Amino acid sequence: MHIRQAGIGDLAALVQLEEQFPSDRLSRARFRHLLQRGHAVVWVGESNGLLVGNAVVLYRRGTSIARLYSLVVHPGFQRRGIARALLAAAESAAGGQGCRELRLEVRPDNTRAIGFYRKTGYAMTGRVGKFYEDGMDALKMRKRLVAVAENSTERSRPRPRPVPGAPGPTA
Repeated sequence: MHIRQAGIGDLAALVQLEEQFPSDRLSRARFRHLLQRGHAVVWVGESNGLLVGNAVVLYRRGTSIARLYSLVVHPGFQRRGIARALLAAAESAAGGQGCRELRLEVRPDNTRAIGFYRKTGYAMTGRVGKFYEDGMDALKMRKRLVAVAENSTERSRPRPRPVPGAPGPTA
């Protein structure tokens, strides 16, 4: 299993992975936008050269909060630690960029995901009405991150944002 930052060359595989899920899919155009803009990083998990999962993290200028926009693992590769590895990469990178918190939304009927996020340190913070395309609400969760900037004397130095397509850390 290998975790790396996605590039535009991963577009087709990312779209193919999204097709494994029944709703709330990211489109080809949305993935292209995310991969080419400086305010998002897409992490991918590969197994034997096959893209089997991804995590999309959004950054916003002027804030120390990042958002886990999407985390998916191919149904045939679930329960193998891929989601945990992708989440760890996303959290580490966000913390390394000076983000102090990672937030996310999850469907209330996705009890497996809610349990996973709770086990990895996320706490429930609220609810968003009619969030998903089928009209279902979303539960809001967050986790405080230990940012690299908190542990150094360079706290006031602005941190650069990730550059899509650039090599990223592996896990």
